[in-house]
Amino acid sequence: MFPQKLSDDFYDRIKPQLYASIANELRSAKRVLDLGCGACELVRHLVSTHGWEVTGVDISAGSFPAGRRSPKGAAYRCIKGDAARMDFAADESADAVVMVWAMHEMPKPQCVLDETRRVLRPGGEILIVDFPKDSLAQKLWDENYYRPAQIRRLLENALFNDVTVCLIQQEQVMWARGYRPAAAGT
Repeated sequence: MFPQKLSDDFYDRIKPQLYASIANELRSAKRVLDLGCGACELVRHLVSTHGWEVTGVDISAGSFPAGRRSPKGAAYRCIKGDAARMDFAADESADAVVMVWAMHEMPKPQCVLDETRRVLRPGGEILIVDFPKDSLAQKLWDENYYRPAQIRRLLENALFNDVTVCLIQQEQVMWARGYRPAAAGT
């Protein structure tokens, strides 16, 4: 179970470090999709700090910011869409796909991962950052979170290669990644 010494604002306090780690992980990407983007916070961060072409996607547009410009003036997109049916994205159009605090919210996770594989270029990366089962998040919000082995299985079932799943930040955050096979037609 979670360490008792963690404060309820733990996830807010680690956000800057987590965003920096995400940017470092995706450093070779230029075109990124953020699935389950909520208020597009990560989108704005990646655009303003790296100048990447980042599109946030969420099933609900209710929390999207009114202005779609980063603090440095760069434009970004937030679109209402279903991550399980990304008809707004062409095949092999993204270098990376990231999901932060979103995978556990997806009603059809395997469909989302299959669609993600379709929109990633060969060699493109998927990065899932989520709350693991039995974490502080479980205490705070009591939602259905995944165990690392479950996320590994979902990624492998979607035919991602080099899948790694680990727990970070005092085992309160799951960090999972995989790559679309580089060979054409796979």
